[in-house]
Amino acid sequence: MLKQSLQYRLLQKLSPQQIQLMKLIQLPTQAFEERLKQEIEENPALDTGKEESDEYDDDLSNEFDDTGNEKIDAEDINIDEYLSDDEVPNYKTQANNYSADDEEKNVPYAAGTTFHQSLKNQLNTFRLDDEERAIAEFLVGSIDDSGYIRREIIDLVDDLAFTANVFTTEEKVISTLKRVVHNLDPVGVGARDLKECLIIQLKGKDVTKIRSLSIEILETAFDHFVKKHYKKLQEKFNISEEELKEVNKEISRLNPKPGSSYAGNNKIAEQIVPDFSIKIIDGELDLTLNSRNAPELHISREYNNMLKGYKEATTKSKSQKDAVFFIKQKLDSAKWFIDAIKQRQQTLMVTMNTIMQYQHDYFLTGDERKLKPMILKDIADKINMDVSTVSRVASSKFVSTPYGTKLIKEFFSESMKNDQGEDVSTREIKKILETVISEENKKKPLTDEKLAAILKEKGYPIARRTVAKYREQLDLSVARLRKEI
Repeated sequence: MLKQSLQYRLLQKLSPQQIQLMKLIQLPTQAFEERLKQEIEENPALDTGKEESDEYDDDLSNEFDDTGNEKIDAEDINIDEYLSDDEVPNYKTQANNYSADDEEKNVPYAAGTTFHQSLKNQLNTFRLDDEERAIAEFLVGSIDDSGYIRREIIDLVDDLAFTANVFTTEEKVISTLKRVVHNLDPVGVGARDLKECLIIQLKGKDVTKIRSLSIEILETAFDHFVKKHYKKLQEKFNISEEELKEVNKEISRLNPKPGSSYAGNNKIAEQIVPDFSIKIIDGELDLTLNSRNAPELHISREYNNMLKGYKEATTKSKSQKDAVFFIKQKLDSAKWFIDAIKQRQQTLMVTMNTIMQYQHDYFLTGDERKLKPMILKDIADKINMDVSTVSRVASSKFVSTPYGTKLIKEFFSESMKNDQGEDVSTREIKKILETVISEENKKKPLTDEKLAAILKEKGYPIARRTVAKYREQLDLSVARLRKEI
């Protein structure tokens, strides 16, 4: 049998405008500029500059049905809602809290040769037959951005046969690798592992007693050297501590990633543009929004003139009515976009100002030990916004401070209890841990257990495994690998 029943459900749906606003909030400065350019290109009713804009009424929701389709005729459009003789004065649409010198300028980038192209160009300095050239070019193409060939030789031989139609042997590939690729600049490029990379660089220098000893140690006792088993190395090679120290100094001067040192690498240089700026003026914190995030937008005067022309026309053709529909849609879209940018600016400023006040002591001193425990919910509760909104602001925005440009999400951290029962930031504990390790005796570095004991003495009772976790997050090695001669 068919049954009929009523069911109540509470649903919350975001409108397309709200979704787009959230996306605008998430964009950092440079991405926001691109989005702005795109909108201006797509909507001719939107214009930039310091031209005065005309006011118009924004209550046009009754002109659409539930599906978003037009339900009005051209005759029903109230042109006066889009037109007004009252112009907005310049002082209301301009910000005067920064000078013209603060405007960010576009930095031109010089075109250069890529890393791999430079290596291929160097092949022209060698006498190579067709097969050797094909192998050498394939090997160069297999080098990663760090300068290494990570693949097995047998795999390269197979790829040469299938992709380049070059049938060769492993011996021929290895011969070309050593005779040609290993002699390219930067020295050490084309190595298959760190050991080979360091040896190539040492062999490329003038021969000395220490360099010969360094090569011998790397070739026959690489694991002992990497694991810093200095006593075993002294016994194995019958050398003094001073000689081993010279060897260590010689090898430490080498470049473990020769490809990354190339100035014309094919990676795009990333330029960080801060979204906010915090300055200390007369002992008080001053927060400003990057002027790039506050563009001067207004409705195109040409579109307003088109509407005036339609209103004053005695006879209205179908093409004119269609044009009015088009103009109305573009004006609505332009007005919403301008309002969305204003909301974006307000959200960014309110959120960052709250973060600044929350971490007031840190921004005044720059001492990371004064960072308070702070999570997204702390800020969201203060500004009466959703946690996701705060997350969008924090995860992709940078702030310029007297102590450098920082990613905003770095100011967020969890809390732990100290021996006095007070909440302290995990960032504070990490900073103290980093300081203790930097001041340790490198001949006898502190183990994680000893580090935990020292932190406990300083009033931070944390477990050894927590110390190990924080040490790894700080990218610090275990005690054995921090040992020096």
